[in-house]
Amino acid sequence: MTVLKRLDQALSNLGYCSRREVRYWIRDKRIRINGELAKNASQKVDPNSLMVDHQPLDHPGDILIMLNKPLDYVCSHDINEGQRIYDLLPPIWQARNPQVVSVGRLDKDTTGLILITDQSALVQQLTSPKQHVDKVYIVKVEKALDDNIIEQFAAGVQLISETEPCLPAKLEIIDTQTAKVTLNEGKYHQVRRMFAACGNHVVSLHREQFGQYSLGDLAPGEWRDLI
Repeated sequence: MTVLKRLDQALSNLGYCSRREVRYWIRDKRIRINGELAKNASQKVDPNSLMVDHQPLDHPGDILIMLNKPLDYVCSHDINEGQRIYDLLPPIWQARNPQVVSVGRLDKDTTGLILITDQSALVQQLTSPKQHVDKVYIVKVEKALDDNIIEQFAAGVQLISETEPCLPAKLEIIDTQTAKVTLNEGKYHQVRRMFAACGNHVVSLHREQFGQYSLGDLAPGEWRDLI
C-alpha cells in the first residue's frame, strides 16, 4: 500500500532539504509531481511520483543494501573515527530520517559483507539472537589448523571473561591456515576471540555471507540494492 506524505516531509526525510526550503524550491519550479509542477508544500504525495530538477528521487522508499566493506573502514557515523562505510554511499543518504545504519558491525580490520538499511525493525530482526541468522566467515590464521578445532567449535568455545560458552559453530578447514566458520551469534570480536581461546591468532577475517545474502562478485567498496 502506498503511503502518502506531505511534500515537505517527504523531501526532508529523504535528505534533500529542510521542510522550510521546500517552499523556495516550489517557487523556483524545481519540484514536479507526476510531471506537474508542485504548488503546495503541504500537499500529500507519493514519494515515488516526485522529481527534483527533472530527476527522480534517490531511493524514495526503504533502503536495504549489501556493501563489501574494505579494510580500514569503520561501521560508525562518527567522522572522528576515520574512513566510514557511509562515505562509500551517496552523500544524501547521511541526511535521511530515519538514518541509515549498519546491521551489526564489522571491525576496522575485518572485510566483507555488511548490510545497511533505514528499517529499524529489520535491524532488530536480523541481529536478534532468537532469529539464529547464520554469518559465514573466511578466516586466515597464524598457526597451522588442527582437526581438533572442528570439535572445539562444534562444542561451543569458552571465551575469556565470558561466563557462558559460545553457541556451537561450524568450522571447515580449507587449507593449512584457512578456515570457513559459520555461526549465528554476534558477540564482540567473536571469531577472533574464539580462535584466540583455541590458541591461534587471526591474521585476516572476511565475511562472505549474512543470512540469505552472499557477496558473490561484489568488489570491495561497492554496494548493491537488495530491494
